[in-house]
Amino acid sequence: MKNIKIVSGIALIVLGFTSCKDEKQEQAEKKIDSYVAYVDSVKNVKTDDLKADWAAVEAEYDRRAEEAQLALADIKDNSVATEKINTSKVKYEEFKDEMTALFTPAPSSKQQLRNALFGEGKIGEDMSFSWVNAQNIHSVYQQFVHTVENNKDSYSREDWDEIKLMYEALDSRKNTVEKEGLSSEDNRKISGLKLKFAPMYTLNRMGAKSDENADAKK
Repeated sequence: MKNIKIVSGIALIVLGFTSCKDEKQEQAEKKIDSYVAYVDSVKNVKTDDLKADWAAVEAEYDRRAEEAQLALADIKDNSVATEKINTSKVKYEEFKDEMTALFTPAPSSKQQLRNALFGEGKIGEDMSFSWVNAQNIHSVYQQFVHTVENNKDSYSREDWDEIKLMYEALDSRKNTVEKEGLSSEDNRKISGLKLKFAPMYTLNRMGAKSDENADAKK
């Protein structure tokens, strides 16, 4: 009789543990489903509304994503749940890239020109060339001159004025870099690029001005 009571007691304890475990797993699955549903619902919100509350959307996403990731530990066989999380994560990242592109204003024509001459975002309104040093200045000149050479027929007179402004700023930086260990070999190569740029600038700016004057007469 005593043994029966002990076995019954153990069975009740095990049943209690199982019940708690099942409840914990159920809660974990709900958190993951909530995360998946959030990603799907965000994609249905109007773009204007998303733009106004994008910071809040991202904060809520981060919270739900973290909860879902932690919930995996409470699911015994979580391969399916993991796949659900990963699928939603990819969906959200793709959607986020789309929204970021929509929310970010297109750069001005001047900034687009600077990006082409030096690289995306390297030169902004502050016109800082502090990132140019003795190790990379030759490649900076190289990109600048080759970009101008490849696009010289499409530049307007205003473009050439901006190019000249950027060229002079780069030259000014070179004067500083020369004192910081610029090699004689790189200095020689830069001189060659400068010799190529000077007549190209003069001739093509004159041509752009002539074209604009001809268009104005029409």
